[in-house]
Amino acid sequence: MATPAFEEIAETFDFLDDWEDRYRHVIEMGKAMDPLEEAFRVPATKVDGCASQVWLVPKTEGGVFSFRGDSDAMIVRGLIAVLGTLYNGLPVAEVGRVDALAEFGRLGLNDHLSQQRSNGVRAMVARIRKVAAAAVA
Repeated sequence: MATPAFEEIAETFDFLDDWEDRYRHVIEMGKAMDPLEEAFRVPATKVDGCASQVWLVPKTEGGVFSFRGDSDAMIVRGLIAVLGTLYNGLPVAEVGRVDALAEFGRLGLNDHLSQQRSNGVRAMVARIRKVAAAAVA
C-alpha cells in the first residue's frame, strides 16, 4: 500500500544497480528537504532510540497525516524523506496500515542499514503510528 511518491522511489531504485548509488540517492533526498527550524528541535519532537539526533513534527489536519523531520546525519535525513513519501498525505486512519519496514525492504534498505539505523527507523515509524492512532481515537 505504497503512495505514488514512494512508487517513484522504488522505480528509481530499480534502475540503480549499485548500493552506493542508492545510498547517494537517499542522501540527496535528505538534502532536498527543508531544514527544520530550531524552534522545533526540542525534547518533545526528538525521537528516542535513534543513534543520530532526530526530530519529527507530525500534523493531522482535516483527517490527513503529514510530518516534517530533520536529523544531524545526512543518511538519516534521507531516511526521513523516504518515510515522508510513505506517510505524508495519507488519511490518518490508514497510517497504521503502512508496513514501512516491508516497503524499506523493497528498496533493499533493510539489508544495508546498520542495526542502529534500523532501530532508528523503527523508532520513527513507532512515533508516526502513535501520533496517527491518537488522532483517530
